[in-house]
Amino acid sequence: MPASLFVQRLRILGRSLRWMPGIALAGPGSRRTTADLIERAAERHPHKSFVRFEGRDRSYCEYNARANRIAHWALARGVGKGDVVALLMENRPEQLEAWAGLAKAGATTALLNTNLRGSSLSRVLQASGCKTLILGSECIDAWVSVGPERPAGLEVLVAEDPRRPAEPLPPAAKSLDEETAGYSDRNLPRSVRADLRGADPLFYIYTSGTTGLPKAARFSHARFMGGGLYGLLSGMTGRDTLYCALPLYHTVGGVMCVNAVLRSGGTLALARRFSAGRFWQDVVEMDATGFQYIGEVCRYLLAVPPSDWETRHRIRFCVGNGLRPDIWEAFQQRFAIPHISEFYGATESNVSLVNLEGVVGSVGRPAPGTAVALVRWNVAKQEHQRTADGRCIAAGVGETGELLGKISEGRTAAGRFEGYTDPKATEKKILHAVFEAGDAWFRTGDLLRRDARGSYYFVDRIGDTFRWKGENVSTQEVAEALTRNPDVELAAVYGVEIPGCEGRSGMAALVLAPECSFDGRALYAHVAGTLPAYARPAFLRVQTGAELTGTFKVRKVELQAEGFDPDRVNDPLYCRDDATRIYKPLTPQTLAAIQSGELRF
Repeated sequence: MPASLFVQRLRILGRSLRWMPGIALAGPGSRRTTADLIERAAERHPHKSFVRFEGRDRSYCEYNARANRIAHWALARGVGKGDVVALLMENRPEQLEAWAGLAKAGATTALLNTNLRGSSLSRVLQASGCKTLILGSECIDAWVSVGPERPAGLEVLVAEDPRRPAEPLPPAAKSLDEETAGYSDRNLPRSVRADLRGADPLFYIYTSGTTGLPKAARFSHARFMGGGLYGLLSGMTGRDTLYCALPLYHTVGGVMCVNAVLRSGGTLALARRFSAGRFWQDVVEMDATGFQYIGEVCRYLLAVPPSDWETRHRIRFCVGNGLRPDIWEAFQQRFAIPHISEFYGATESNVSLVNLEGVVGSVGRPAPGTAVALVRWNVAKQEHQRTADGRCIAAGVGETGELLGKISEGRTAAGRFEGYTDPKATEKKILHAVFEAGDAWFRTGDLLRRDARGSYYFVDRIGDTFRWKGENVSTQEVAEALTRNPDVELAAVYGVEIPGCEGRSGMAALVLAPECSFDGRALYAHVAGTLPAYARPAFLRVQTGAELTGTFKVRKVELQAEGFDPDRVNDPLYCRDDATRIYKPLTPQTLAAIQSGELRF
């Protein structure tokens, strides 16, 4: 073993010894809850900065005291275990204080996406079963957009944002600051949550909805308490300041970042929202030593012209998921990041993979306590390949398969699948009798492959990968090839049906880089030089912008439904012309030739 790898593994072992005991104690039957973690952090680091936001620091003691006022208010209102309170607020300290106070009282917080409007917001409110909504004054327009679809009898409390005060309050709404002002800032007696256990839900977190409507995933105290994964990946200590520009209503920002700070005694440098143009300036001015990323963020940062800010930072690590192989080294080298730790996981998933050794492009290996399997997937039939007796077939080294996580009901949170608020949605994610009668596995819906060293690599989402000309086409790989063209800022790839053809042909929705115009001949040459013939998109759709989820992923549902139908698509459409080696405008005559089978790809 090389000396550098030996030293690296010793460091990993040291991190494990420091972080894993807390993970092991966080079980579904444990009496220790998130409230205990918060209160212990406030006792150990009372005057240290917990959160840095828009030029002001708030200490651990101040954070705990503000949360306590909300906890006492909730208790006085009879809000506790079994009750759900919805929270609609942008990234700011008050968001963290609100859910912390509710957690102390034993209630569950439904974290709502601040981008939702109208009927979409109404649906998630009703599905949560909440009777109270804590609404940031900066989100009042979202609440107003719901109109007559507002759930009946819902109590609305407005948390004032100094930058966007509520003048006046919405009809029937009350001020959260005024309602909680007279309450104690001391910790509630532990007896208040005597019947609360690790398995009880701390949050309802909504999935990002890239392929359909969001679902509310249950997220327990045990999972939050067991979230030492970040510290294991980063080696974060109390001397670190972690920059987070990702939304707090999702797991990566709202759970992983916050948990890492609370457990380490470090500082959370919080941005209201992600801005590629301000990212490095924020990092420098907030004195961050680490940051959280998702793959889309990395692409946006690379697309920004170089500036002095990006070389003046003190960053020693970054942790995240979705950093693809095609930009990994360019990202690390340009921004001089000493250590990148990639992981794989999802809000509702019982699977965690961690790349502790910095293997470029890999999402890592199974985290401690995680039992996983890769099983063969038939792309054409959209089903698992099975043996004669109905069992799944394990994918071999280098083969692509769906990643499954074995469901267990052990003493720790590892391996547990807590499901969704909708029992039918929960059951759809469970695969039974995979290798033997009685076993149960969580379906990630992701296709991965494993190399001979045991490292895993993301390939694509099931449903995104399609089959064309007898070959499996990974939308992820095609999108990566397209965005390597400097004229293309963003690419969403999906399969579309062509009359009279088997399978689905490739189509890509593109957003061009600033000040770039579409060049069909140059793009054809790029595609021909980087992709095999079967993977080259037959159709292109050029957009001025893309509809993104809260985690900056492109929503493909509507794009795929609209296909290359000019009656449904207002954007310019192009098709591949192999005879003249160009992407040319899709005219009515060309469309007719495609539909009649006269023109084939």
